[in-house]
Amino acid sequence: MKVAVTGATGLIGSALTSALLHRGDRVLALSRDPVSAARALGNDVEVVGWADPVASPPPAAALTGADALVHLLGAPIAQRWNEPTKRAISDSRVLSTRSIVGCLRELGDGGPRALICQSATGYYGPRHTEPVREDAAAGGDYLADVTSAWEREARGAEELGVRVVRTRTGVVLSPRGGALAKMLPPFRLGLGGPVAGGAQYVPWIHIDDVVGALLLCLDDPRVSGPVNVTAPAPVSNAEFSRALGRVLRKPAVLPVPGLALRLLYGEMASVVTTGQRAIPDRLQQLGYEFRYPELEPALRDVLGRHSLK
Repeated sequence: MKVAVTGATGLIGSALTSALLHRGDRVLALSRDPVSAARALGNDVEVVGWADPVASPPPAAALTGADALVHLLGAPIAQRWNEPTKRAISDSRVLSTRSIVGCLRELGDGGPRALICQSATGYYGPRHTEPVREDAAAGGDYLADVTSAWEREARGAEELGVRVVRTRTGVVLSPRGGALAKMLPPFRLGLGGPVAGGAQYVPWIHIDDVVGALLLCLDDPRVSGPVNVTAPAPVSNAEFSRALGRVLRKPAVLPVPGLALRLLYGEMASVVTTGQRAIPDRLQQLGYEFRYPELEPALRDVLGRHSLK
């Protein structure tokens, strides 16, 4: 299989690229900085420049003959939000996806027949303790609006006969960093604890299961529409804190007030102070076997592999 990937040097993209190469697939990475991407990904990955994903379509010639496209591109969510950063977060997802669908329209049957488009559990908005499956309605906050628009652009490819999967991914646990790396410093000092009361749910998932789910979405023609890419046992923020403390052998009882996070991160703090109890219903229906269905073994594996960057 020939698979094109955007965001191939990112947390998920690099792990997916390695897995595709390991099983013998051909991988083409679309990158704004092809020189750096080629250096990071190695000689086995074909790298093609896509200078401005927001304003221009990807090179049609690069996608000709590809079986599938995995679209993981997007500006970081974890930064202090203001109007320019919020616009960049939205445009990098919504407009780049619109550009991709436009390119697929031009290519017709000569282009990828499957589009796996990254989304996020933020689609559902703050849901407290309510179990959330793929048929739940979208939320009404900023991130829900962004992910809804993102998914709407991706669904435009369905009109072209392309199989479209929208992977609503949760909090990824990876030895390369990500959200867990930001949590570790206070926990390693024994200063970690539940955030904003700790009742909000954390829709976590191990990076190996993110890759496994993406491979399933690529390979199985039955898969289309939204797929919650989360572990089957979501936990509250308080439970997550206790599990991380046990793994690190540190106390995890010092509460972090929501107000302190809002002062530090502004509106972006809502990502941490709210959450979703997302259930991977579709993956379970398809028979996906999670490598790490429980949180504590997942944390032990990630923290035992390498030092988080």
